[in-house]
Amino acid sequence: MKLLKYIVFFLILNFGGLYIGNLLMNDGPQTYWYFNLNKAPWTPPGWVFGVAWTLIMICFSTYLGYLFLKTDDIKLKIAFALQFLLNVSWNYLFFNQHFVTLGLIVISALTVVIFAFFFSNYKRLKNISFLLLPYMVWLLIATSLNAYILFNN
Repeated sequence: MKLLKYIVFFLILNFGGLYIGNLLMNDGPQTYWYFNLNKAPWTPPGWVFGVAWTLIMICFSTYLGYLFLKTDDIKLKIAFALQFLLNVSWNYLFFNQHFVTLGLIVISALTVVIFAFFFSNYKRLKNISFLLLPYMVWLLIATSLNAYILFNN
């Protein structure tokens, strides 16, 4: 029962973060600025982003539920808070302010944080750690998309 409470808690936090990020991006991909960018040929259609983030946050919340059930380390709380801040702020920096370079720095830092979650907790969680794979793969793709925009516009 405690695991379920943790998972629900993180589902609320993570989907809340997605909602905040969505509010901060100021119409994001529907703006004239984004529409006219030279985007990577591997940029997925818009609907993929919603599906991907839904899957990612369900898996990440489940992962965090198991992780916080096993340990209540302050370092984990700080790492989660950093992940949350980076994830939410990228939307604002990239889509709202058009800070493509800073966006690339932020999304690269987010990628490092998520990979650090995986590698630093693998021994503790074993196969549960693989719930981070969708997030890890998506961040690699998203980082490449941000980098392509930076270098080709």
